[in-house]
Amino acid sequence: MAHIIIDKERCKGCELCVPECKWKLIAMSKEYNRTGYRYAEFSETNGKCTACKLCAIACPEIAIEVVK
Repeated sequence: MAHIIIDKERCKGCELCVPECKWKLIAMSKEYNRTGYRYAEFSETNGKCTACKLCAIACPEIAIEVVK
């Protein structure tokens, strides 16, 4: 099953990855990382991630890893 791993400490909360996910599997956390940014979270419960990598391509901080 495909999924993504987001490095919450590297994420700066730009939210560019959120609209890239056609399945709406990425949302911003209510928590903050060590540098004070709300970070993106992957929340898949139904196996819809297709590993399209659009979220990773959109991430300027290279904080998203796509796993097939």
